[in-house]
Amino acid sequence: MSQVVTRFAPSPTGYLHIGGARTALFNWLFARGRGGKFLLRIEDTDRARSTPEATAAILKGLEWLGLDWDGDPISQFARKDRHAEVAHQMLANGTAYKCFSTTDEIAAWREGNPRQPFLSPWRDATELPDAPFAIRLKAPRAGETVIDDQVQGAVRVANDQLDDMVLLRSDGTPTYMLAVVVDDHDMGVTHVIRGDDHLTNTARQIQIYDAMGWNRPVFAHIPLIHGEDGKKLSKRHGAVGLHEFAALGYPPAAMRNYLARLGWSHGDDELFDDAQARAWFDLPGIGRAPARLDFKKLEHVSGHHIGRMADQDVLDALADYLVETGAAPLTATQRRRVLGAMPALKDKAKTLPALLDQARFAMIERPVQVDDKAAKNLDSVSRGMLKSLTAAVQNVSWSRDDLEGAAKQVAEQNGLGLGKIAGPLRAALAGTSATPSVFDMMTALGRDETLARLQDQTDLAG
Repeated sequence: MSQVVTRFAPSPTGYLHIGGARTALFNWLFARGRGGKFLLRIEDTDRARSTPEATAAILKGLEWLGLDWDGDPISQFARKDRHAEVAHQMLANGTAYKCFSTTDEIAAWREGNPRQPFLSPWRDATELPDAPFAIRLKAPRAGETVIDDQVQGAVRVANDQLDDMVLLRSDGTPTYMLAVVVDDHDMGVTHVIRGDDHLTNTARQIQIYDAMGWNRPVFAHIPLIHGEDGKKLSKRHGAVGLHEFAALGYPPAAMRNYLARLGWSHGDDELFDDAQARAWFDLPGIGRAPARLDFKKLEHVSGHHIGRMADQDVLDALADYLVETGAAPLTATQRRRVLGAMPALKDKAKTLPALLDQARFAMIERPVQVDDKAAKNLDSVSRGMLKSLTAAVQNVSWSRDDLEGAAKQVAEQNGLGLGKIAGPLRAALAGTSATPSVFDMMTALGRDETLARLQDQTDLAG
């Protein structure tokens, strides 16, 4: 078999939809898992709606998701002359014809024949006027066109239900249907993996392949993504654009895992890395039923990947997240402290903002502002215990075990359990009662910063 070549061909008319991102991922996995090429084509023939900003957003989304493509992105509009050339080739070889029907004539015909595809009176005409014309495909009228689809199975379309579609408009511009086929052929695409809303288009496009004598690619039409209520995914379900998921703080690796599993399966495997996904992904594993977006499952997958990431990689992902959301970057001190606390932070966080919330203690500066709930743990007795603890840890090695041992000793001296000293410690170190372990915070902050924060509270005890 020749080298596998897949492509992702978005229209730059808006943001990259989560469904489009999954389509891109499936194409990327299929190609990369077989040593093939993954190409990118921007279908920008709709000049009224295509924008450079949308193109930039699509490229940014793919880069964020970690999907690299081969070569430069191809502009479909830039290839319009090649598309027109093929239309004229078909005209010359008799598989297309000139149609002189006007817009009004076509509309009138359809009004009189509402359930039939348009039948051009110029299909077999021999005397042609000197007037503007469109080039139409001379499609087969009898029999059926069969799509041997890798997901949907054999899909049959009666040819008498398809009209002689326009290939080249009377103003000389090619239609989308022609452009897609010419581009896929010229780019050497071997597998077309796309949404099942293109199935009708595929039946028509196959007729162009056959008319030109070109080999058909392998087709795989994947079901669309629905919301948790089983209805077509829309903004009422929450995030639908890839950029929204990035802003919600799901790491790219988690999104790749979740999207790969959204409509495709490999046994009962739910959690996997990129290498496994590339090795396992195949077309028969794609189901025919629409997949349902499940945010709880996405959070589970996200938490798994955050927990498995190297500490530095999580820190880098946090930096990217802050850029994505327009927040201020971490300072060098904050990066150092957060990195030191990372083993305690990443195992419990489901998303990057949740991790940042837990890391708040490492990012605040003295004097620590204590919220009302945590302040209840800082009475005169508690501050007295903190003063004792400050003295007890002055000279211990700054290890988690030694810090915990010193805290237990102070608690016992006051006839209390360790939990009674943890509340005041949380308040003094973080200013809140929802924090990681106090000993993890102390090791992350370091000796000097920890003692300074404790001293700030003991000074208030007088």
